[in-house]
Amino acid sequence: MINENLLNKIPQSYWLESTGRTNYPTLNEDIDVDVLIIGGGMVGLLTAYQLKGQVAKLTIIEAERIVESTTAHTTAKITSQHGLIYHKLISKLGRNLAEQYAQANELAIGHIKEIIDENKIDCDFETQAAYIYTQDEKYLKQIQAEVEAAQSLGIQAEFVDEIPFPMEVRAGMVFKNQAQFHPRKFLLDLAQIVHKNGVQIYEKTRAIELEEGYKRYVITTDKGSRILADKVIIASQYPFYNKKSMYYGRIYVERSYILAVKAKEDYPGGMYINAEDPPRSLRSLPTEDGELILVVGENHKPGQSEDTNGHYLNLLNFAQDLFTVEAVPYRWSTQDCLTLDGIPYVGQYASDTPNLYVATGFGKWGMTNSMVSSMILSDLINEGKSPFAEVYDPSRKTIAASAKNFLIQNADVAVQLIEGKLSSTEKDVSLKPGEAIIIEIDGEKVGTFKDEEGELHLVNITCTHMGCELKWNKAERSWDCPCHGSRFTYDGDIIQGPAVKPLSFDRDVNTIKKLINENF
Repeated sequence: MINENLLNKIPQSYWLESTGRTNYPTLNEDIDVDVLIIGGGMVGLLTAYQLKGQVAKLTIIEAERIVESTTAHTTAKITSQHGLIYHKLISKLGRNLAEQYAQANELAIGHIKEIIDENKIDCDFETQAAYIYTQDEKYLKQIQAEVEAAQSLGIQAEFVDEIPFPMEVRAGMVFKNQAQFHPRKFLLDLAQIVHKNGVQIYEKTRAIELEEGYKRYVITTDKGSRILADKVIIASQYPFYNKKSMYYGRIYVERSYILAVKAKEDYPGGMYINAEDPPRSLRSLPTEDGELILVVGENHKPGQSEDTNGHYLNLLNFAQDLFTVEAVPYRWSTQDCLTLDGIPYVGQYASDTPNLYVATGFGKWGMTNSMVSSMILSDLINEGKSPFAEVYDPSRKTIAASAKNFLIQNADVAVQLIEGKLSSTEKDVSLKPGEAIIIEIDGEKVGTFKDEEGELHLVNITCTHMGCELKWNKAERSWDCPCHGSRFTYDGDIIQGPAVKPLSFDRDVNTIKKLINENF
């Protein structure tokens, strides 16, 4: 019964369901600003908070509504424990850069708490310990090495050989004084604070073009308005601007899945993630209706999973092995940008763009890395330098060590691009309400979704970003790009970039619908 109820519900994030919606205005006129932040998520709002009072004209534009995209679909673990990363950083980058990364993320935890305390923000902030564990013997030495590396960098890390769940654990480690919170409660209050301090916030205002002028930038929006800015920060998760630095070749995207389950047992406290694949993560979630447990995992690239609902079922099976699951009131998925070497790109967009900045590639660790980004970006804008800029530098020379990963990720993009153009479409398929198929009409592939009222929704499934063919996501009812992660509704509207243009369908819709109804 839980399985049936789970899949019958449209995925919905608890963070969105438990908070109100914003209604900041849309930008419909040309403006002139000192600093423009593109993206109204955690990076954008924290950077505006850091810069408030120091920049005369500071503006944020958001393509949809603020804090409704990536930040509203996170697991919201505020931790410097980013998988088994510190031993790797020391061995590949050296102790100096590893210390920069560790110190920045440890400071970020404290800075988030300081902002919450100073502004008396009620956002369910709780100090928690963060654990990595393994059930696989081959990870034992890696975890031992990671404990030593973390300790050498000043992190309170300890080796453990058990965790409070009914599973056999080979090894584990714990970071003390980490945290969790409700990201939208935190950021919606933060938005009000910066807005009252003179920061202009515009929603439903998508940046679609950026032009470099003499010392200034011109940004054009989807409403036709133009923004003239001295400095620009691209904080839109995946950079929409492609003309320099080839970010589309230096970033790859993964989706993962989240269940919020109600269990008979009390949750023992702490935040947990395993070291091996498939990934599994746990944390508590306090709600007005009692405690829930977030069960997270199941990574794959967008558009590269045959059955997206199956990932939710896999997480449910994992949860039922640990708890007596009584209900699953919420489920949702999330999408993360990852870099070639595992370290985000934060700083100057390119070496020759001194007033254009970017923050992207946080992997699964967006809470502390968003705070770190705001620290770096505000320092660069105000002082021209930051103590953490070197390790996060988007133009860092150490990326060359990840050349193998560059070839792997971009070979996959090429395969998806070619296969999408050559793959055959479905034939003799009965199209039921809630289902979608791809059909070919006069050589054009048409994405066709039938809603519960029997109405057909047609789109051209060629991604408007770089021309890859989209795949249907059954669980989220979206068209997803297997190359760079753009996502669209079944009507063709943008859910997630880097695409800046919606899908179109330029054929005679009524004639095509009649043809489809007769044949499918």
